[in-house]
Amino acid sequence: MCKRIEISKDPFKKACVTTKVFYSLFFLGWCSGITEKIILCSKEIQGTSSKKYSKKDLFVSDNMIGSVFFIEVLEVDLTLTLKQKAIRKMARQFAENELAPIAREIDAERRFPWEVIEKMGAVNFFGMQAPRKYGGAELDSISYCIAVGELSRICAAIGLTVSVHNGVAVYPISVFANETQKKRFLPSLAAGEKIGGFCLTEPNAGSDANAIEATAIPHGDDYIVNANKIYVTNGGVADILLVFTSVVSEGVKGGMGVFIVERGTPGFTVGILEDNCGMRANPVTSIILNDCRIPKANLLGEEGQGFKIGMIALETGRIGIAAQAVGIAQGALDVSIKYAKERIQFKVPIARHQAIQMMLADMSTSVEAARLLTYKAAHKKDKGESLSGPSSMAKLFAARTASQVASMGLQIHGGYGYSKEYPIERYFRDARVTEIYEGTNEIQQMVIARELMKASS
Repeated sequence: MCKRIEISKDPFKKACVTTKVFYSLFFLGWCSGITEKIILCSKEIQGTSSKKYSKKDLFVSDNMIGSVFFIEVLEVDLTLTLKQKAIRKMARQFAENELAPIAREIDAERRFPWEVIEKMGAVNFFGMQAPRKYGGAELDSISYCIAVGELSRICAAIGLTVSVHNGVAVYPISVFANETQKKRFLPSLAAGEKIGGFCLTEPNAGSDANAIEATAIPHGDDYIVNANKIYVTNGGVADILLVFTSVVSEGVKGGMGVFIVERGTPGFTVGILEDNCGMRANPVTSIILNDCRIPKANLLGEEGQGFKIGMIALETGRIGIAAQAVGIAQGALDVSIKYAKERIQFKVPIARHQAIQMMLADMSTSVEAARLLTYKAAHKKDKGESLSGPSSMAKLFAARTASQVASMGLQIHGGYGYSKEYPIERYFRDARVTEIYEGTNEIQQMVIARELMKASS
């Protein structure tokens, strides 16, 4: 938000701002034909009465008198709303009551807990990103991050299920689908009656999304789709999947298209369940489409828009993965504090040893920083601002934090941390993949660097 002001010697002509929150005041002026950002002051304003800033208050020099400036007012309010606090309380209680008792079991058995998933649908965990008119909760993005984080604090695999379902299935359908598609697919997705999936990765196309070999050939009112998608999160249970292909017309590959594909379509096959290191309660599989006839009515957006839709979906999805990583890190910190208070060495709890205290302090600081970076990205999404840089920064930092905090937590546990009897080893395994899926750390760094170059040009 900007306000135009003019600096004057007239004592009655002053910049005036009324607010209840913290503002940073920046003035943009012209100097030798080059725009400069000059930080003049930063003041905290309490109450509702107007506060006037004179030339002296703003440290304005005489040679700036008569110049026209713009004041950019940046709101900074880190307080959760009552609604967000209520969502945190609900998600935390649900995770502790429903997921905590089975988290170790479903990880060991690689079992998707349908008995809990049905309860989650009833309280709209699967409709967080869906519009209300289709049965969704239409939550603000910070509330969404809070919910994903609380689930992941107890069971990251189920936090992943919810994040992928909402972030890269429900959200892109909500944004890019036509009204007929929204009415057809969103209500069942929002209710959790059907689980969503995202099919982009292939054996020869990981970070290089444009290298996909899947094809869709127009044929009458259908497309004939052939694809071999791998590492599909929710793949073993997904009913509605977004499948990315190259559209081939008259033997020539064109742009990328994305299709809404339903389980049960002739030629649709679910591959074997992956025996992964972490996130073992999430059914990650391959999805094979062999001469599947997909109606043209199931094309999301238009031919050639597939890459754009995929990247926008991933920008949003990365906020959810950042929230998941924050939840994992918080969970690892929680169990490490508990263990440090209980474990006795040298006749005192190890929490009293400075080496352990310093580790816990670093862990807590990193978790809080990751949380704030994630909330910032979520806030920018709701304001409609560019997400490329903020979401990549949030995911990069939160994912690194999850891995580092889990590793430090395991170190605090010592030999017991390497045993499956303690949950820290599960956090350790679950954290690692957050640095890989929905864009590796290296891809995030490339995106951030690209955005920096754009901003400086």
